[in-house]
Amino acid sequence: MSRDTVRLSWNEDETVATLTVDRPEALNALNVETLEGIGDAIDEAEDEGARALVLTGAGDDAFIAGADISYMQDLSSPEAQAWGELGHSVADALETFPAPTIAAINGYAFGGGCEMALACDLRVASESALIGNTEIDLGIIPGWGGTQRLPRLVGDEAARRLIFLGERLDAESAAELGLVGEVVTDDELESTVAELAERLAAKPADAMLAAKQSVNQFGEGSRSSGLAYEQRAFASLFGTPDQREGMAAFLEDREPEFE
Repeated sequence: MSRDTVRLSWNEDETVATLTVDRPEALNALNVETLEGIGDAIDEAEDEGARALVLTGAGDDAFIAGADISYMQDLSSPEAQAWGELGHSVADALETFPAPTIAAINGYAFGGGCEMALACDLRVASESALIGNTEIDLGIIPGWGGTQRLPRLVGDEAARRLIFLGERLDAESAAELGLVGEVVTDDELESTVAELAERLAAKPADAMLAAKQSVNQFGEGSRSSGLAYEQRAFASLFGTPDQREGMAAFLEDREPEFE
């Protein structure tokens, strides 16, 4: 599959992969080719053993401005079902990626773009970013997980207001609601995210995966099932090389050297 509209690059020690949606002339809007390219790039990053994955957009104006409306306009209901399934598959791949994912939100993140950011583990926004689930004004609703992921971040009432009204939030307002975790200047976004990703990549991989999978259980079922999952994941890490090294380093008062 050609990835003309998606780029995958690596940091110097090849632990952090950066996935860049590269359609700046279309504000990085998502069409079928681009969504499929993102999915392929996520698979490649996983196959190559990325310890952290960054998602961002090319250019200065947009993270991902949304889905390509010119493509969606005349879809039939069955075609829209397939389109929704494709978007869900990509968002799910981000959510279940076996390492932390970070959305570096460098501009417009509306509709499907906001939903891709919601599927990431962490979100860092530039101060000029604008974010929102704006689908209601197109006569549709979020179709790639926004109705489910947004309430987990901002709460039920705030999520309903944002989705029902199609509000566009500036970065500071998004941070106040908990939609993003950090806001930095436009010039600092790349370096801030790179540092965060490298810090995450340096953590023990098995424990990081167990932590991510356990947190992902929140909202997926009952509280008791989530607690039971956490207990199993916690116990499974004992005896792993990283667990032994981490605890030995603590007792020996030194920095751990994880695999």
